[in-house]
Amino acid sequence: MTLPFPSPTVPAADRTEVFLRYLDFFRSTLIEKVSGLPEQELRRSRLPSAWTPLELVKHLRYVELRWIEWGFEGRDVGEPWGDRRDERWHVTPEETRDGLVEALRAQGAHTRAVVEAADLDAPGAPGPRWDGAEPPPLERVLFHLVQEYARHVGHLDVVVELTGGPTGE
Repeated sequence: MTLPFPSPTVPAADRTEVFLRYLDFFRSTLIEKVSGLPEQELRRSRLPSAWTPLELVKHLRYVELRWIEWGFEGRDVGEPWGDRRDERWHVTPEETRDGLVEALRAQGAHTRAVVEAADLDAPGAPGPRWDGAEPPPLERVLFHLVQEYARHVGHLDVVVELTGGPTGE
């Protein structure tokens, strides 16, 4: 079930809670929309850009990994671009909706734990994620994640509508 929209009129303890509410909402919305698609639509693209719903799920999991673990935490994550092959998103035939959704949920839980333990003004760890630039503070990283999710959930709305699935916010 999708979480309720984190309306600006609902009180929040602090900015951290606001960011986490939005991330949780968009992640939940993405999962609900992908979970409602028929199996044959998961690996099919209906757009000129050719991405599929499963590729989008994997991409957003890696977006969080790149910005939180590889970027903010400065951890070695092995393949930070593991959602890409030949300059486009990629899902192997062995990867399933359930597996990709579980990986996204686990990544979201990790993001939540990191954010709850850190200060929004804390800078990211220096490392290859930043290409030599000064690491941004956590608040800027979270703002980027929220816009990335919002944009891609909007893209998925179009795909779901084209499949005959439910429309609306």
